[in-house]
Amino acid sequence: MSAAWIPTVCLGVCLLLLPGPMGSEGAAPIAITCFTRGLDIRKEKADVLCPGGCPLEEFSVYGNIVYASVSSICGAAVHRGVISNSGGPVRVYSLPGRENYSSVDANGIQSQMLSRWSASFTVTKGKSSTQEATGQAVSTAHPPTGKRLKKTPEKKTGNKDCKADIAFLIDGSFNIGQRRFNLQKNFVGKVALMLGIGTEGPHVGLVQASEHPKIEFYLKNFTSAKDVLFAIKEVGFRGGNSNTGKALKHTAQKFFTVDAGVRKGIPKVVVVFIDGWPSDDIEEAGIVAREFGVNVFIVSVAKPIPEELGMVQDVSFVDKAVCRNNGFFSYHMPNWFGTTKYVKPLVQKLCTHEQMMCSKTCYNSVNIAFLIDGSSSVGDSNFRLMLEFVSNIAKTFEISDIGAKIAAVQFTYDQHIEFSFTDYNTKENVLAAIRNIRYMSGGTATGDAISFTVRNVFGPIRESPNKNFLVIVTDGQSYDDVQGPAAAAHDAAK
Repeated sequence: MSAAWIPTVCLGVCLLLLPGPMGSEGAAPIAITCFTRGLDIRKEKADVLCPGGCPLEEFSVYGNIVYASVSSICGAAVHRGVISNSGGPVRVYSLPGRENYSSVDANGIQSQMLSRWSASFTVTKGKSSTQEATGQAVSTAHPPTGKRLKKTPEKKTGNKDCKADIAFLIDGSFNIGQRRFNLQKNFVGKVALMLGIGTEGPHVGLVQASEHPKIEFYLKNFTSAKDVLFAIKEVGFRGGNSNTGKALKHTAQKFFTVDAGVRKGIPKVVVVFIDGWPSDDIEEAGIVAREFGVNVFIVSVAKPIPEELGMVQDVSFVDKAVCRNNGFFSYHMPNWFGTTKYVKPLVQKLCTHEQMMCSKTCYNSVNIAFLIDGSSSVGDSNFRLMLEFVSNIAKTFEISDIGAKIAAVQFTYDQHIEFSFTDYNTKENVLAAIRNIRYMSGGTATGDAISFTVRNVFGPIRESPNKNFLVIVTDGQSYDDVQGPAAAAHDAAK
């Protein structure tokens, strides 16, 4: 081929090839798309031309100054200030991979964190050119031979019937070893591929459990199966003890945040892979996960043999860690070989949203205290009607040790805690306790009762992830100020 290059329109992601050295002084910059990534250009130095009008909110950029090669070149150039959103020439320099790509907000683009990637690049101002950026990548490959090129959408919506935010908690301990660790990653990749990852489908992230847990990538980092598979492949083996409980607790508390990409109203799921058994207590971590509305699945591989059971802290660790001990949330594979047949059944479980019993809803994530007027003006028969009213409200909620909590306080001039949030964790016991409340009779001091309830009923559960509600049932005017205590209660709930 001569030095003159033949432009070929390339739809989708393209590998840019030139007949001579990329970025040489005599070569014009090559037009690329808004979403061409650093890994699509396999040259140490390249001059490219970014189009104008790229949607800033759709750029995927990881790092600052030095960017992971999965980043958009044009997005990185705008982020660093090399070009504006009107486009322009950019020079790209390939760099080795690294760890801890930082998250920085610059020039209208919020770059994202990434723990590790195999290759990087940086950008500087490129040389000017009269070549017009069309928004389509140009290649110097041979002209089309008559075959029609398939147009690939830049953003895939994914499987809309399987909306879930999923964290894969993989085993990175010495217990699994390097070889089985790689087999585990292959299995996770197959599951991720079958899920149908996309902007409107499932989102996934990955956490590695070892001596200390490490979040490898978050839900917001990747919204395509291809990028997720790249990221899984890049995860390195850490070693250490299999502190699965520590990692599960860390995932429940730190992984599922709005900043990390969690979506409102979407089930939160952790798929925990355990090769053998955990080195620490996993029961407490399971409780924390349920409190945070996380559905825990356990995939156990190579259960301990009888001779090893003495080394296991709790032989029923699977039953105590899962969302519910009903068989749905536990999954077993005999070993890491020939696991393809286990992929589809696991994916079907993860996409069965009606079975996600630990997801938080209005009915299982509230603390409701009923402040009941027991003054003389109410009367015994009306007091019974009030209790029936309270019972009808309480019975609509999913009351449990990890669900909704109910408390009741009766007041006159004095206040009496009939039962607190921690006294009963079943609906039957709560309803029985409401029926057994005895009428006090006396004056009416609603303001004092509000302050008392905020301090003595809500105070002890200050760290609860549930939302707090105070329902006041009264028949009339209070003898004290109500407005001040009510305002203070609102402030305390913020």
